[in-house]
Amino acid sequence: MATPAEVKLDSAELRKRVERFQAVRDGILAQVHQVIVGQEEVLDQILTALFVGGHCLITGLPGTAKTLMVRTIAQTLGLEFRRIQFTPDLMPSDITGTDIIEEDAATGRRRWTFVPGPIFGNILLADEINRTPPKTQSALLEAMQELSCTVRGNHYKLPAPFFVLATQNPIELEGTYPLPEAQLDRFLFNTVLDYLSAEDEVKVVDLTTTNRAAEVQAVTNAEEILDFQKLVRMVPIGDSLAQYVVNLVRATRYKSDHAPDFIKKYVNYGASVRAAQFIVLAAKARALSRKRYHVTYEDITALAIPVLRHRILLNFHAESDRIDSDEILRRLLEHMPPPKGA
Repeated sequence: MATPAEVKLDSAELRKRVERFQAVRDGILAQVHQVIVGQEEVLDQILTALFVGGHCLITGLPGTAKTLMVRTIAQTLGLEFRRIQFTPDLMPSDITGTDIIEEDAATGRRRWTFVPGPIFGNILLADEINRTPPKTQSALLEAMQELSCTVRGNHYKLPAPFFVLATQNPIELEGTYPLPEAQLDRFLFNTVLDYLSAEDEVKVVDLTTTNRAAEVQAVTNAEEILDFQKLVRMVPIGDSLAQYVVNLVRATRYKSDHAPDFIKKYVNYGASVRAAQFIVLAAKARALSRKRYHVTYEDITALAIPVLRHRILLNFHAESDRIDSDEILRRLLEHMPPPKGA
């Protein structure tokens, strides 16, 4: 059992770690806003994913600065940044790497040598991930879930931390392939990047049509980010809120007793328990970024839609009634009463 002096020391150390977490987050936003105008909600979700240790799918139309945003965030983190431009002819080995035969100049013997692919970095920008067929998209599955890669039966660990920040154009556009459901489930968030307001677009034009060039500085490093991920998991959540998250996720399944009538009408498949895990983790990171030391009902409802929107599969009734997953989830949040005391 810890003595009062040890508890006091631990508390002071913990407070220092929390203050550093908040300072780094503010520093990242300050650096990013030198380049990116607006998009506060999108940036908040990407940083939440980073501090949780999850991956983020960024969906938006061309010209909405998806790639620029990811590249700028990577520069502020002081991590090794890799980019893959997904195209229809991209092969799985172009992502994971491959073995080649090399000859030893001294002995004349030949041997297999592994050449790592772009996946061996800290931040991987999978640009326009839905431009390549599902076989190549699926090459990321093991890396995203297990943080490892298998090539010709050999197992390779990826560097830590490892984040996939993928961008995609809406799947109804020509020349794109919908992501497999198994891969979609690996993304913590499906963040929708919309057009800016008129005022923000004027700022973008002013910022990008002069000779002024912003210099983005790194404000943290890999070791610190790994510590932040541990810190986030230490944030407590009440039993009633945890039960609310589980009930919310279970209510997305049409066979569940918790499912309302509109879920049974419009939803073919609901979210798995991974969605509940991600909602809780993301809510913990959000609470810490708001200088709170516990999760609130607001943290959960603010992040439930981006966590769940790519995890529910709608049926033809929803398509015929022109109802999308966001509308279904908004109805569900309104339908589910908050836990007592929230």
